[in-house]
Amino acid sequence: MVQRKRVVILGAGGRDFHVFNTVFRDDPSYEVVAFTAAQIPGIEWRRYPPSLAGHRYPDGIPIVPEKLLEKIIKEHHVDEVVLAYSDLLYSDVGHLLSRALAAGASFRVISPRETMLVSYKPVAAVTAVKTGAGKSTVSRALVREVKLRGLEPVVVRHPMAYGNLEAKKLIVIQVEDDLARYPLTVEEREEFEPYLELETPVLAGVDYGLVLREAEKLGDVIIWDGGNNDWPFIKPDLWIVVVDPLRPETIDGSFPGEVNVRMAEVAIITKASVAGGQRVEEARKKLLSLNPRLEIAVADLEVRVDKPDLIQGRRVVIVEDSPTVTHGGAPYAAGYVAAKKYGAEIVDPKPYAVGTIKKMYEEYPHMGPVVPSTGYTEQQLRDLEETLKRVPAETVVIATPARLEKMIELNKPYVRVSYELKILEGPTVKDLVDRLLERHPVPEA
Repeated sequence: MVQRKRVVILGAGGRDFHVFNTVFRDDPSYEVVAFTAAQIPGIEWRRYPPSLAGHRYPDGIPIVPEKLLEKIIKEHHVDEVVLAYSDLLYSDVGHLLSRALAAGASFRVISPRETMLVSYKPVAAVTAVKTGAGKSTVSRALVREVKLRGLEPVVVRHPMAYGNLEAKKLIVIQVEDDLARYPLTVEEREEFEPYLELETPVLAGVDYGLVLREAEKLGDVIIWDGGNNDWPFIKPDLWIVVVDPLRPETIDGSFPGEVNVRMAEVAIITKASVAGGQRVEEARKKLLSLNPRLEIAVADLEVRVDKPDLIQGRRVVIVEDSPTVTHGGAPYAAGYVAAKKYGAEIVDPKPYAVGTIKKMYEEYPHMGPVVPSTGYTEQQLRDLEETLKRVPAETVVIATPARLEKMIELNKPYVRVSYELKILEGPTVKDLVDRLLERHPVPEA
């Protein structure tokens, strides 16, 4: 009898479960003894449930904090540690590798080929070198262009496996009422709600075999709207990588962002006007040094405010997309840009922060004078609400796509910030959809 290899999967509530489902769940030569959790507050100390783990794991699989890695390796005689999450710098990967090896385990990363599902529908994948580059803005532009062809797009989102995993094994959002069917966090709503406005189904979940089968029923063209800087779970016919020139060091210094650069066909450098020509050219050179075959488009993310009179010349507090300004490494995002554009006075919220928000400023000292839209749990939402109430500002600038005003109580007027893609040079969105449909035509009904 062959002895099973004991495995720990390093994760952050997303790719970790997909790697387990596609590689380890049904392989009797492995025993996964634990998942670890990082990046996202409050996702540890639970179990990957037996209904998802399969018959080989009747008790499910524990999910524990990453800080306990060495303890788990020694107590369970772990043979192999598998890295299965994204938005890491190479120094982060090196530390994890060293910790595993020093504790007595081998270290492994599963290749994209081993975990990509195959669809019979056309698939465009939108990935990035780092969180906050503008993936969803590109994805929405693709959705609009597909609709212009009389075709039905369906968006598949990267997982956000928070809360009750069984209840979220398949998430299908098609109309407003669907949002109430699932216990959704702010972070999930940020990704789902913009597609409701486009009347386009958006799917996510924990078991992407189920997700893909449902997506194929609902649409003619699948658009993978990736999370963090992860690579796609579905094999794409067209692979796009989105690049933030304000953070050129992430192009060749982030994992798995560099993988996306090396495997993509098209790179879209966003935020060009904000970054300036020199930074755009620096990004272009780095991209081509890694992948000389890349076609490069240069674009802006045009920022708009629904009620500019409420921020022009006023004291404002800004709420930004949480992953972008936390583990994404950006000091600010679209809300800050909008406030500057309209001449607002930005109040630094840090002295007024409470609870989780206060801790996040300590954990991410790079963060600028903005509030992260952290709302993975009810307590975090209350901390966000109380922080915003305490800040002595006249207006709240909401730059998260989620309708935050429906989830917490605001004691100030608010404005909403939106941003759309504008290609300045290189292949257009129309060019990209043309190419996708030439490679993988949609059969006529």
